[in-house]
Amino acid sequence: MINLFKIAIRNLIRYKRRTLLTASLITIGVVFVLVFVSITGSFKAMMIGQITDSMLGHLQIHHKGYVASIDNLPLNLNMKPQAYSKIAMVLTTFPQVEAFSPRLKFGGMFSNFAETTNIRLNGIIPDREFQTVPLLTSRISEGKKTLSRGEIMIPTLLAKGLKVKIGDAVVVVATNADGSVNGKQFIVSGILESATGPGGRDGYIHIDDATEVLRMPEAEVSEVAIRLKDFSRLPAAVRQLENKVSGEINKEGRPIFEVHSWEQLSPFFNIARMIDVMTFFIKIMLIAIVLISIMNVMIMAVYERIREIGTIAAIGTLPGKIRSMFIIEGFCLGVVGAIIGDLIGIAVVLIINLVGIRFDFGQQQGLLLKATLQPSDLLTVSIIVIVVAVAASLQPAIKASKMEPIEALRHV
Repeated sequence: MINLFKIAIRNLIRYKRRTLLTASLITIGVVFVLVFVSITGSFKAMMIGQITDSMLGHLQIHHKGYVASIDNLPLNLNMKPQAYSKIAMVLTTFPQVEAFSPRLKFGGMFSNFAETTNIRLNGIIPDREFQTVPLLTSRISEGKKTLSRGEIMIPTLLAKGLKVKIGDAVVVVATNADGSVNGKQFIVSGILESATGPGGRDGYIHIDDATEVLRMPEAEVSEVAIRLKDFSRLPAAVRQLENKVSGEINKEGRPIFEVHSWEQLSPFFNIARMIDVMTFFIKIMLIAIVLISIMNVMIMAVYERIREIGTIAAIGTLPGKIRSMFIIEGFCLGVVGAIIGDLIGIAVVLIINLVGIRFDFGQQQGLLLKATLQPSDLLTVSIIVIVVAVAASLQPAIKASKMEPIEALRHV
């Protein structure tokens, strides 16, 4: 086998121009894929981080049927205090949970005493909310980074539309579960940039204030936002939580709670899927580049070395060894192209990070993209290149091994 490698390498060196051109094409393909994967992968991770860490959380638990009616923010599908206590007990003992935050969500009317508009409000326990979605405070463009009773944080859209400033008194009016109307005065303590674009209408108040506005004897919970210690274990965590809460059933024998990951709650998941699809097709392009390059050089090598093939066959070289010789040449081209491409790809990613790429996402301005290359990406791309290089060598290698020595020696 070592001798076959020596012969294969010698043959590649004999045809320097062709070998260099083929290796260069493979290298360019590898570099292009690695840079694309690192940038899009980092953008996807940052986008998901902005959505989950500033608004949604990694996953959420709701009363059965709440998400299907979430546009109406139905108060009759809230978790009662006893039901929330069961969820809190499960989450407190669940090892993968880093933090969780109960929310009481409702729709209401927002007034500056001169004009009125609608608003979506989240009643929260501030400390727990800021632990669960740590980037929420980064969305506060004006005002305090905290929230106390009697205070309200409002989206930029409302602040600009109604010309409301920090410290202004406003009124929130809401319809209770029994159909009656109640209102409460608040002081604007913060103005929030939207995480999803200029149309965001979500504001925040203390959960005790939300309970008072809705005239609830005890605080009910619309959803429980959860942050995991390891985001990569999200699918497993969702399954495990579903198993834990599935034991809670109603009188009809149906589950009381349902668990949703951020993917099921945000339309931005479709963008993340598009990024994955684009990455897949870029890898297909790499396979095509390697396949065509290697197959072309191997076919040309067979035609140019017909007499050589006939000679080694005539002296007793077995067809299997002739076949192996050409396959090893393709393998060597794939390995060289993959190694050089990996090194150049890493260098390009480092240069990109030194230069810095900034972009806007929603209302978040000037986010710095930090491109990263995972070892798994390097390994995957390298394996693809090498496997395809070997596969591309098979047909020419089989053709060479099936040549009749006499006919090959007659070739001019």
